[in-house]
Amino acid sequence: MLPLTAVPPRPRSSPPSPALGLDGLGEVHGLLGEIIDTLAAARRPAGPLPAGTPADVLAAAAEALGPPRLPDEGLGAKAALQRLTAVLVEQGLDLAHPRAAAHLQPPPLAVAIAADTLAAAGNASLDTYDSGPSAIAIERWLITALTALAGLGDRADGVLTPGGSLSNLMGLLLARDAAALRRGIDVREQGVAALPAPVVFCSEYAHFSTHRACATLGLGEAAVRTVPADGRRRMRPEALAAALASLHPDQTPVAVVATAGTTDFGSVDPLAQIAEIAAGHGMWTHVDAAYGFGALFSDRLRDRLAGLDLADSVTLDLHKLGWQPAAASALLVSDGSAFTALDREVAYLNPADDTDAGYDGLLGRSLQTTRRPDAVKAAATLLAYGRTGLGRMADTCHDLARHAERRILAEPDLELVSPAQLTTVVFRYRGGADPAAADALNGAVRRRLLQTGSALIGRTEAPAGEPGAPHRVCLKFTLLNPSATADDIDDLVDTVLDAGRTCERLMEETAA
Repeated sequence: MLPLTAVPPRPRSSPPSPALGLDGLGEVHGLLGEIIDTLAAARRPAGPLPAGTPADVLAAAAEALGPPRLPDEGLGAKAALQRLTAVLVEQGLDLAHPRAAAHLQPPPLAVAIAADTLAAAGNASLDTYDSGPSAIAIERWLITALTALAGLGDRADGVLTPGGSLSNLMGLLLARDAAALRRGIDVREQGVAALPAPVVFCSEYAHFSTHRACATLGLGEAAVRTVPADGRRRMRPEALAAALASLHPDQTPVAVVATAGTTDFGSVDPLAQIAEIAAGHGMWTHVDAAYGFGALFSDRLRDRLAGLDLADSVTLDLHKLGWQPAAASALLVSDGSAFTALDREVAYLNPADDTDAGYDGLLGRSLQTTRRPDAVKAAATLLAYGRTGLGRMADTCHDLARHAERRILAEPDLELVSPAQLTTVVFRYRGGADPAAADALNGAVRRRLLQTGSALIGRTEAPAGEPGAPHRVCLKFTLLNPSATADDIDDLVDTVLDAGRTCERLMEETAA
């Protein structure tokens, strides 16, 4: 054995071994400290996003990142994180700012962020047992808790997906295959062309992912039939019944997609009536509750989703009214045997004898193979806050939306288009009698808020007035920050009014 002094030094050209996986969490702790120090020194925007035109902001971010090429020698972890932190903060979005109110994109909870770091360090996958047994157990726990919350029964099952659009796609895939089997068709063997004239029904306010899913699944966007809505933007059951009654015998009714929380209005279709009508025609009921599922946490709001337990499949996004880092979506089904269509046996992943011995994963529940353990952050949140804690957050956001509604009604320059049903409020800046000029003004107001960085609000189009009226450009508050206050909402409304008056003056000057 060589004496200690005779041990040859490590060659300078050999870098130290990097810290990896769970063993690297100690180093992660130190690097998080560097991020926090950089955050403290960064020039954070005064509002929820940086001021400037898109070209200016993106150019500043690109310049701060440096030349767009892979360096021959790395900067080191500390310098790399400092650079990226500065870019993300100084040219980025602050969802925790009380005037960030544009999209269904909440500020995530700290416990979820921490749990997501833990999940990333383990780097498990959900496809096979030997890719992450504990992660599989956590997802099964989470799915069981969510199906119970939805009231879907003992045969229910589910799977996490990368987002609500993918959950809707999978729900309609299962519906398509179920409709084909009722006609004695095996879509996997015969192809979707063997399914005659498929039809999918949804509200006129349903999410566009329904159309995209039908296109992806080979049904074609023309398979989608939109059903008229009532004055509260909810599907009219009698219109659905009439549309079904008018189907030709050669047509195949595949599914009805009901919405529990439309993106723009938070409206909830009459789920129980829709499910009853669909069942009478042997159809699958899929409920897109990507937005509205979080209402189940609240004693005050949960009744709005009455009838959800009658669905065959349900989409939910916990990265909306669940305050998770994206993505945290799930597809729930009332009968887990529906996933049979996705079963695959692959020699290198899940051979039959391993599966029979219990060494199985979740490959047969997903369109993905490698799948990160997003359930970890959601499970941590549910364990940390419980239904009551999350319900209080949902109630707070609903209260903020109702306060915004009252404030809009009190302002002569603003017009309420859709009241608070969940946590969104749609309105217009009035701006004179010419509808086209008023549309231009509302668009200009939002862009001014974006360019100044003073507020982030949404934009949509909706009938201003009675149902059937022409669609007009509208503004929207989507309120998902449970730390915001009524004073913050007043400040937000004041900021919109200031922008509206400025834009009116600028437009008048330009016209003159």
